Amino acid sequence: MSSSPLAAISPETLREQLAGADAPVVIDVRSAAEFETMHIRGSYNVPLPLLAEHADELGNRLGGRVVLVCQSGVRAEQARQRLGTVGITGAQVLTGGVPGFAADGGDVVRGAQRWDLERQVRMAAGSLVLAGMLAGRFVSPKLRLLAGGIGAGLTFSAATNTCAMGKALSKMPWNRTAGEPTAAAAIARIPAGK
Repeated sequence: MSSSPLAAISPETLREQLAGADAPVVIDVRSAAEFETMHIRGSYNVPLPLLAEHADELGNRLGGRVVLVCQSGVRAEQARQRLGTVGITGAQVLTGGVPGFAADGGDVVRGAQRWDLERQVRMAAGSLVLAGMLAGRFVSPKLRLLAGGIGAGLTFSAATNTCAMGKALSKMPWNRTAGEPTAAAAIARIPAGK
């Protein structure tokens, strides 16, 4: 995560703020399926692709303090940068993501357990590299290019702080839930001007 010290908030500090009278709005930018698995009590689910596309509308709705959360902080930082382009400059990113908040004793709601998106990406990438190496050994040496292609994709992903494989996996049926929010519904749930 590349957020500045002022843009980061620790799980302990967030717990204290949520217990106070002037609690920040917590926006979880993970997929609806990840949100359903575990989320911070009282947080609002606005998946990153939806936030990126409707940042203006969301920016008009938000008022005071905003804390952005995801699994590790990468997507939350991307959301913070996107909201910064529409004038929300004080948003903070939770250090350690939702798992870090839970491990620190934060109040979370747990639902049906499933693999988070980052774990799915690691499994898919690792499996494709292994398949490419085995196929290159036993079928045709040219199939080793699959492993090289995945390596190049991961390098590009790290350099640009994006993840095409994660975006593709987020569209898979097991990562979709009946609760996939629409832009209007997700934004309407957030208290106006809080």
